[in-house]
Amino acid sequence: MRTDTPDPSPPVPAGPPAQGRAARRAAQRRAAATRTSPAALVTALVVLLAGAGVLLLLAPGGPGSLGVGDAGPVLVTGGASASLYRTLTDALADAPHLVHVALEIASEGSVVVLGLILLWTCWLALRRGDARTVAATVLAGLGTIAAYATSETLKLVVDEERPCRAVSGADPVAECPPPGDWSFPSNHSTLAAGLAMGLAVLRPRLAPVVLPLGALAGLLRVAVGVHYPHDVLAGFSLGASVTAALVLAATALLARLLGPLLERWGPRLGLATATATAAPLPRTDGPGPAGDEARYATPPIREPDGRRR
Repeated sequence: MRTDTPDPSPPVPAGPPAQGRAARRAAQRRAAATRTSPAALVTALVVLLAGAGVLLLLAPGGPGSLGVGDAGPVLVTGGASASLYRTLTDALADAPHLVHVALEIASEGSVVVLGLILLWTCWLALRRGDARTVAATVLAGLGTIAAYATSETLKLVVDEERPCRAVSGADPVAECPPPGDWSFPSNHSTLAAGLAMGLAVLRPRLAPVVLPLGALAGLLRVAVGVHYPHDVLAGFSLGASVTAALVLAATALLARLLGPLLERWGPRLGLATATATAAPLPRTDGPGPAGDEARYATPPIREPDGRRR
């Protein structure tokens, strides 16, 4: 007479495994990250309005000057901005030629460095499958382009003459741009502020590096003699406000659109995906929580006589 031997295997654990709960919590965090909060929208609107207000106040002649584009070039020959311009350019006029060359290179190169940092941040996010950071870097780039286009439009409206022609006795380091290439606001400062602010919003730990670099880019435009200080401040206000507002308001929406694309195309391009990094497959070849979860997920199949196969 055959008797069944007791099954030596451990009992099936009751309830969901800890790793399954962690995966669900990670999924909930990812879902929350793709929702735009009302506070973010309100903050974006406030930032945009504040930037527009500062831009109007800095316009030569005040807000009313924005409608005098057909009255001829605006000449700024006095005031604090012109005085600061003359002081800085006079201090650098007698510097060695190599210093002048270095200032011109740094004036252009600082904007390029900020752009490269943004591209590198985007690439690292792609490698991690981080849809939110990818979305933020894309929006930072788009915001900077939008701010630059707005800057070009304002130049045609204000028609402020370059200080290297308007200020008598000016001795700029760089060659003065040709007539018709207006001064307000500074395009370089707009680009630098847009890139720097976008990086600071999406990666706050980069702020101590990128914000001073953006400020240096604008200061150098005055140092080489092609912009007034108020042109640079206007560019800062425009670039920073437009980029920050766009990143705050639209990152969650764009991340929601990019997430499925990264999930689908990430493995094909050799990139990580959020799903793969958040919920790795459990081990089934050893004891411990991973092995227990595997038994919980796929219990063994038994023969009618009690033996496992």
